[in-house]
Amino acid sequence: MNTKLDNIFFLAFFVFTGIAILIGTIWVIVTEKRLKRFFLGKKAKDLEDTIVLLENDISKLKKAKENSEKDIALINTKLRKSIRGLGTMRFNPFPDQGSNQSFAIGMLDENGDGVVISSLYSRERMSVFAKPIIKNKSEYELTTEEKEALKKAEVK
Repeated sequence: MNTKLDNIFFLAFFVFTGIAILIGTIWVIVTEKRLKRFFLGKKAKDLEDTIVLLENDISKLKKAKENSEKDIALINTKLRKSIRGLGTMRFNPFPDQGSNQSFAIGMLDENGDGVVISSLYSRERMSVFAKPIIKNKSEYELTTEEKEALKKAEVK
């Protein structure tokens, strides 16, 4: 009886060993095919050069990104100080003569700083006025039309 069990044990051992060898052989063949596709006939030195070139390209991209971020920050700073709001109001200050030839123009940045320019037109003359604006207010008295022009120019 012992010999029958020994025979079955050896048979099972050889079957499992054969299956393991077969699986191992298939795995090696598949791995070899993958490696051949990866290297495509290149030598290890070529692959190393490619990796070094990729590292250099990544370094250049990082520098370009940093420079772009600095440029964008500078542009945003300049943009906040540029005229962002513009409002125009035409009016007739002298109802008995002329038409809407007078005007008020408000120009403001994001902070509410800027200028209001107004013009009074009459048949005899034309006058132009400029008043500085800081935080949407002027140290000079503003006319109703100038206030309206600034209201239209406010950046929202």
